[in-house]
Amino acid sequence: MTAPRLMLLDTASLYFRAYFGVPESLKSPEGEPVNAVRGLLDFIARLVQDHRPDQLVACMDADWRPQWRVDLIPTYKTHRLAAEPSVEGEEEIPDTLSPQVPVIEQVLDALGIARVGAPGYEADDVIGTLATRAAGPVEIVTGDRDLFQLVDDARGVTVLYPVKGVGSAERIDNAHLLEKYGVGGASYADMAALRGDASDGLPGVKGIGEKTAAQLIQSYGDLAGVRAAAADPTSKLTPARRKNLLEGAAYLDVAPTVVRVATDVPLPAFDPALPAEPLDPMALEALAERWGLGGSLERVVAVLADAAS
Repeated sequence: MTAPRLMLLDTASLYFRAYFGVPESLKSPEGEPVNAVRGLLDFIARLVQDHRPDQLVACMDADWRPQWRVDLIPTYKTHRLAAEPSVEGEEEIPDTLSPQVPVIEQVLDALGIARVGAPGYEADDVIGTLATRAAGPVEIVTGDRDLFQLVDDARGVTVLYPVKGVGSAERIDNAHLLEKYGVGGASYADMAALRGDASDGLPGVKGIGEKTAAQLIQSYGDLAGVRAAAADPTSKLTPARRKNLLEGAAYLDVAPTVVRVATDVPLPAFDPALPAEPLDPMALEALAERWGLGGSLERVVAVLADAAS
């Protein structure tokens, strides 16, 4: 029996992309923007139509900035905090997007698309856990490069990285990573730790950008090898590079734990099967009417029924 093909959605990444890519002129009958809701539904319809997964999971951020990561690197995602948050630790989200998120959750639930999060973890960690557990091929749909670390040709784990919408998503495999970054999926997190990531508040090691980080990994095998070379006065590292690596030791002690996605998150029970028909047709009809979801919702229902048949 062929193992099921699993598609994992980095849901927040996709609805952010929908929000900024679909005109805000798409409104509910009451005049509220529904561009993120309808855009995400259009994305899901296109993804299922084009890639025909057997299973589909919308992975959620139960905690977009977990305390255990902040404890290790206090600057983690600090730039995403609101300047004057009304709630401590509140993320800065455009005020016309945040009201759409509960609608997205309600629509996914009524459709019967599994929606999975875990307290204290990001969607990335849910994705990492499900990708690790999967018995068959996995497609991860995300606009977040952090998840490139999960790419594994031997296990059939690839990333669909939207370039323009999701219709032109780029398939990321090890060959692509080696060509673009000089490292494969297994080494991507080590490279990312060295390089850092300003968008996530990760400082990286002074003087080490993406190309240099990749070259160091190529030369010394992994982050542990790079750090061993820095500690070895006979290694071929330049004095300046050795100095920067040694001065970055405290950061490098904790960065791998922050950068690497968790793969052992305790998850609730759920059914990943592609729903052939809506789980709650009456709720879905009410949501469609209240929010004016129109053709976007009709397309998802039709595509899901076709794919599951």
